[in-house]
Amino acid sequence: MHEMSLVQGLLQQLHDIAGQHNTSRVLKVTMVIGPLSGVVVDSFKFGFEILTKQDALVKDAELEIVIPKVVYRCSNCQNLQKTAGERPHQCAACGDTLLITEEGNDLILQQVEME
Repeated sequence: MHEMSLVQGLLQQLHDIAGQHNTSRVLKVTMVIGPLSGVVVDSFKFGFEILTKQDALVKDAELEIVIPKVVYRCSNCQNLQKTAGERPHQCAACGDTLLITEEGNDLILQQVEME
């Protein structure tokens, strides 16, 4: 389960940010996890829950997960299509079938609330 190592990296990043801002407590962490990122959201949440229990900085921190839509660009007409479901079979504008993923594979620390 590589989500545990991702959470460990996130916790290190949070410690670095807290040190830079001279804060002692993280209240809320907002993560963007794209549907194509390869991250299992439930496993990420579980890892966060387990690994934050013994860490005073993030012990009671809330984890918010934002799952964006996937954006596909048509290789023919450059039309962009967003979907939260299955990959489109063809471009809605020209019918071409070669669609390239533009967004949806990110794992981003979007926001941290600290005190």
